[in-house]
Amino acid sequence: MPERIVHANGVELCVETFGAPGDPAILLLAGMSSSMLVWEDEFCARLAADRRYVIRFDYRDTGRSVGYPPGAPGYGGLDLAADALALLDELGVFKAHFVGISMGGGLAQLVAADHPERVASLTLISTTTSAEYGDDLPPMTEELLDYFMNAPTPDWSSRESIVDYWVELDRRLAGSHARDDAALRARVERMFERTANYESSMTNHNVMDKTSGAKRDISAITAPTLVLHGTEDPLFPLEHGIYLAGKIPGAELVMLDKVGHELPRTAWDVAVPAILAHVSQTLTRVSTTE
Repeated sequence: MPERIVHANGVELCVETFGAPGDPAILLLAGMSSSMLVWEDEFCARLAADRRYVIRFDYRDTGRSVGYPPGAPGYGGLDLAADALALLDELGVFKAHFVGISMGGGLAQLVAADHPERVASLTLISTTTSAEYGDDLPPMTEELLDYFMNAPTPDWSSRESIVDYWVELDRRLAGSHARDDAALRARVERMFERTANYESSMTNHNVMDKTSGAKRDISAITAPTLVLHGTEDPLFPLEHGIYLAGKIPGAELVMLDKVGHELPRTAWDVAVPAILAHVSQTLTRVSTTE
């Protein structure tokens, strides 16, 4: 179905779905400052082709969802998790398979811990624990830290400056797999065109309250869990994925060779079948609210 605006959790969110509403639902949760377009059309279509109802949406301050002034989001991570559940309610979905990348993986863990009845399964991609690191997990690489500390701020009035920034950031986060920079740039330009305020989009998720009341014991998560993690992730090194898979009971780990902090097309032939197999193994059909 085409993109549409729905009212959920007291705010307006932009959502798009693939497949039939009666099929098991897969809710896709993007990373920080990322709109729904981080989940490419073809990726969503591949999931939906296996008779799945695939849902992607724009977080607050991304894409066509509600926006806030730069530096003053007025919401926190728990609100974004609540948005996801409220969105499912608006779509008539009670239980879904949560697939989250980076920050989206953290939000998925929060929902699984607090509302296990709503989560049919978890797929955690390029992410880490939503609790404090307890086992000396390695930090981001020195090279990436240096980039974050010294990268120039984009000119928020310039399309070219913002697109250049996104493309360079993607390059810094990527692994050593083959890249299609022309396709990436085209996708970033599409993201730019449907974002009302890129300064808010790139700023507010960084400054929002991400920790207040948000620490959870991931060893208590009961949802069947799949962990997909790149072997060359510079933000959350592979040890983070290994840690997640070891702490969440029964979790399965799939390592993505030559992949960084991302889910590139080169990994889809591994990731998509793994996600679909994981979803199928739960034998859970979607429930609709009355």
